[in-house]
Amino acid sequence: MSHPVVVVGGGPAGLMAALSAAEDGARVLLFEQLRRPGAKLLVTGGGRCNLTNQLDAPALAEAFGKRGRFMRPALAGMDGPGLCRFMAGIGLPTCCPDGFHVYPADHSALSVRDALLRRCAEAGVAVETHAGVTALDHGNGRVRAVETVAGRHPASAVVLATGGCSYAALGAAGSGYAFARAAGHTVVSPVPALVPLVMKEGGARGLAGVSVPAAEVRVDRKGVKARRAGSVLFTHRGLSGPLILDLSGEVSALLAIQGEVVLCMNWCAGQREEDWLSRFGTWHRTAGRKMIRSLLGEHVPGSCAALLCEAAGLGADARAMSFSRAQRLTLAQRLTATRWTVTATEGWSKAMVTRGGVALDEVDSRTLMSRRIEGLYFAGELLDLDGPCGGYNLTWAFASGYLAGRDAAMRGQGLCQG
Repeated sequence: MSHPVVVVGGGPAGLMAALSAAEDGARVLLFEQLRRPGAKLLVTGGGRCNLTNQLDAPALAEAFGKRGRFMRPALAGMDGPGLCRFMAGIGLPTCCPDGFHVYPADHSALSVRDALLRRCAEAGVAVETHAGVTALDHGNGRVRAVETVAGRHPASAVVLATGGCSYAALGAAGSGYAFARAAGHTVVSPVPALVPLVMKEGGARGLAGVSVPAAEVRVDRKGVKARRAGSVLFTHRGLSGPLILDLSGEVSALLAIQGEVVLCMNWCAGQREEDWLSRFGTWHRTAGRKMIRSLLGEHVPGSCAALLCEAAGLGADARAMSFSRAQRLTLAQRLTATRWTVTATEGWSKAMVTRGGVALDEVDSRTLMSRRIEGLYFAGELLDLDGPCGGYNLTWAFASGYLAGRDAAMRGQGLCQG
C-alpha cells in the first residue's frame, strides 16, 4: 500500500480502528496528542472499566433510542458478547460479576489499555504521541493527507476518533468537530451527558449524600417523553445517581435552548396517588399511634420522609390518627410528583460522555465513511450518539472503531490495487 491508514485519536475507538485496520493488512499510523494513548479509557468505570454488557446487537441499539438504528451494522460485527470474545483473543479475560455488566477479570482499566497497545504493536501499528493533527487535506472530495506540527503525512484513508468534549484534561479538545466542519459536515452542538445536574433549590436540605433506590423521574415539558427509573443520589448542588446521569443528556440539550428544565420525581417508581391514599387510610385505621414520618420511612429513606412530611404541613411528631384528608392528598402528590428545577449541569469536567456531534445522516452507517469526503471515517463519541450508563458507550466506541478500521483498510488496498 502506497500510503497508510491514518487514525487520529488514541482512545478506545481509535485503538480499535488502528488494530482492526492493521489486522486486515493495512499499514497504520496512529496520532495521539497526549504522552500515551488511552488516557480517557483509564478513568472509565472509576478505573474498573465497564467494557460492555451482555446485550446482543438489537438490544444495545434499542438502548440508544431512535438513533440506535444507525448503529446496527457496527454492532452486528461486535456486540457485547462479541467484544468479550475479541478481548479474550488479545489476551484479556473478562468477568461478569452481576450477570450483566462486563469488566476485565482484574477490574483494571490499565489492563485493557495495555492489552490493546500490545496487540497494536504486534500488528505493526505505528504510534506517534505528542502529535496533534492540525488539518486534513481533502481536495477534490477525497482525503489525501493529515497535517501535523511535524509535517504532512499522506493517507489512503483517515479515521477520526478524537472523542467529544468530556474530560478535557484527558485530551478531549473538540478538534474532531473542527475537522468535520471543514469537510462540510454538520455538527450537532455538543452538550454534556452522563453528568450530575444542578438545581435551583440547591442541595435539597439535609439530603446531600442520600440515595433513593427506586425512583422515577421525567422531564416535565410538553412534547418531551424523557423518563427514567432507578436510583437517584442527592448532592450538595442537586441530583446525580444512575437515573439522573442517564436522563442528563436530554436535560442538557433542553438547557441549551431554555434557561431551566423542570423534573418531576416519583419517589417510589410505580406508585400512584391512589396507592398512597389507600395506604394512608390503612395507617389511620391500624397504626394510629405511630408517627407518619416513621411509617413513611419504611418506603423512602428517613431523611427524605422527614422532608416530605414537612412539605405536606405535617409536624415531626404527627401521628397517623390525626392525618387529615387534605394532608394525605398533599403528601401523596409530593410522593408521586415532586418538582425540581434544574438550572445547569456540572459541566464538561464532570461529564462522562458528549451528546451531539457529527450528524448521522451525513455518514454511511454500513462503513462509517463520510458521505461528503471519500476516505474520511468517523468513530466513537465524535458521532451524534450517546447511550446510558452500563458499558453502552464503550461498546459503541469499540464496535465503531472496528467497523471503520476494517473498511478503511479495504479501501486502501483497493486504491493500491487500482
